[in-house]
Amino acid sequence: MSDHQAVLVRMYDNFNARDIDGVLAVLADDVAWANGMDGGHEHGLAAVRAYWTRQWAQVAPTVTPVGFADVDADVDVDADAGAVLVTVQQVIRDLDGQPLQGHTHGLHDKLVGHLFHFTDGKVSRFDIRDLA
Repeated sequence: MSDHQAVLVRMYDNFNARDIDGVLAVLADDVAWANGMDGGHEHGLAAVRAYWTRQWAQVAPTVTPVGFADVDADVDVDADAGAVLVTVQQVIRDLDGQPLQGHTHGLHDKLVGHLFHFTDGKVSRFDIRDLA
């Protein structure tokens, strides 16, 4: 397992445990983080903390990595050298642990791609990709 993959495995474990500080510890101070609920990106650690705090007050997401791939920047124009694409199983439940009914945000159960860019060993950008 690469160093970047080890960072990401720990990050997913912390995210699923709702350990915000554990996740933020592996993010760059000026991180650009995709907002899966509303679109766009959150910029900086305070904005990411606020986004997750709001998200976790509305829904209970779990993201389980099922595959990792180093991305070749020569092949993928949206990726930096050293970027990692993680295939995750995203499961979204209400706060009582039940499947969502009639939700209006952009989150739902599916396989999705998470593209991570790194600077100095920390995540500097996160993007979400739909998988066909």
